[in-house]
Amino acid sequence: MKDTVVERELMMHLVLSPQDRFPVMARLIYRVASPCIVHIAFHIDSEEPVYWFFARELLMDGVFRPSGSGDVRVWPARRAGLGVVMIWLSAPDGSVLLEAPAAAVAAWLGLTVELVPPDTESTYLRQTMNQVLDSLLKSIDSHDQDPQDGTPENQT
Repeated sequence: MKDTVVERELMMHLVLSPQDRFPVMARLIYRVASPCIVHIAFHIDSEEPVYWFFARELLMDGVFRPSGSGDVRVWPARRAGLGVVMIWLSAPDGSVLLEAPAAAVAAWLGLTVELVPPDTESTYLRQTMNQVLDSLLKSIDSHDQDPQDGTPENQT
C-alpha cells in the first residue's frame, strides 16, 4: 500500500483574463507514502511539465470554500453553469490561475480519501518512516557482517 499512487489526467484552463482561457492538460497525483500532499503537473509553454505540490486538505477545502493563503489559493466558482475549482499558484517567477472541473477534482479527491481518510495521515507517515528506518537498519546490519562467516567484523 505504501507505493500506491492515484493519478488523473484532466483538462484544465489557464485563465489569462475573465474572457481569455487557454486549455491545459494537467495531471493530479497523490501518493499514499506522502499522504498530506497532492501534486499537479501541467505544461505551459515548456517542454518539461511544471510541478507544484501542496496540502491535500487545502484542495479538499477549496472545492467547497475559499482556502489557502500565500503561494497557493483554491476556491469554488461557476462557469457556464458548471462548478469549477480555481487554483491560484504563485512563485517568484510569476503566478498562474488554473480552472479545473469541480466534479473531476472531487471524484479524484474521493479516491484519495478512500485510501487515506482525512485525519489519518499521521498513521501512514509513521508506517512510511518505520519502513525507511527498517530498511536503513537492515542495510547497516548487513554491512556490519563478515561476508564469509556472517559474524560482525569487529569480533574475533
